[in-house]
Amino acid sequence: MRRHANLFLIIVIAVCAGCVSEKNKTPTQSSNNGNAVPSSNDERPTIAFVTNQIASFWNIAEVGCNDAAKDYDVEVDVRFPNEATATKQKQIVEDLMSSGINALAISPIDAENQKEMVNNWASQVPLLTHDSDAPNTDRLMYIGMDNYRGGRLVGKLIKQALPDGGEIIITIGRLEQDNAKKRRQGVIDELLDRPDDDTRFDPVDGEIKGEKYTILATLTDQGKPEVAKQKTEDALNTYSQVDLFAGLFAYNPPAIIQALKQANKLGEIKIVGFDEDDATLQGIKDGNVIGTVVQNPYEYGYQSVKILSELLKGNQSVIPESKFIDISARSVTADNVDEFWADLKAKTGATTQ
Repeated sequence: MRRHANLFLIIVIAVCAGCVSEKNKTPTQSSNNGNAVPSSNDERPTIAFVTNQIASFWNIAEVGCNDAAKDYDVEVDVRFPNEATATKQKQIVEDLMSSGINALAISPIDAENQKEMVNNWASQVPLLTHDSDAPNTDRLMYIGMDNYRGGRLVGKLIKQALPDGGEIIITIGRLEQDNAKKRRQGVIDELLDRPDDDTRFDPVDGEIKGEKYTILATLTDQGKPEVAKQKTEDALNTYSQVDLFAGLFAYNPPAIIQALKQANKLGEIKIVGFDEDDATLQGIKDGNVIGTVVQNPYEYGYQSVKILSELLKGNQSVIPESKFIDISARSVTADNVDEFWADLKAKTGATTQ
């Protein structure tokens, strides 16, 4: 009888230990392609940071998010959609809402057609946009660069590369995004020496001719690097007169580099880029890329988490009257690429080459 009692006691202890172990498990928190991540058991609020696709650019933003999470004592959940679609973003955010997030920062893929869903999310948690804005929604504010001005900086680099004029092809992910529209338009307006007007939009089809520069085409790839490379290869056959490719999303310049290298035209046809992909920066060092206009994705992540954490504490003063925190773009060329890259590696903890 005593043996049965002891056996019963052992079973009870084992079951209780299992219950305690399960209760004290800390959920895994990681960036992923949209699968739901359980919320943490501690009392810290959870801030979600949703990107518009997977890209090296967003890896830098994630570092900023994680640093701010430590500084402001919050949980952060960074999500990279494995499909650059509004449908995928909707799925991710709805999963996040179900898991009980307290605030959301998002880079809308198609702001105009996402208006209803953004407003719905904004009615549930504090919501701001980063990188690409959704100005006609109920978002609290936008953190990022002035993409039209960034596009004009690209235009200035093109003028430096081709001072006597030339034939240009623009490559970019998608033009449904607010940032993409304005970035492309800034390039065009700068090359055609037009006055500033970020509401202007030149048609995508057909050539756009100025006195010195002609935009032969705008190639879109819907956020797919392999499509960007293929379209560059096709353009080399269609537009044999092209003098320069301008790649306006982070993965575009590396795709252009690959395509030109494969066609034995690397160094013959010039490249101007956007963002700070390692291949783009190495291309500048190698002399194959004239320059790139860089944002500050680290600050996009850091400031998003900082602002939302303050809002969750009831501090409304962190929202400026303009509802815009301008994190200015700048140009990186052979003159400053080493300094810029060293600073970037220091921020992200990357090893030196």
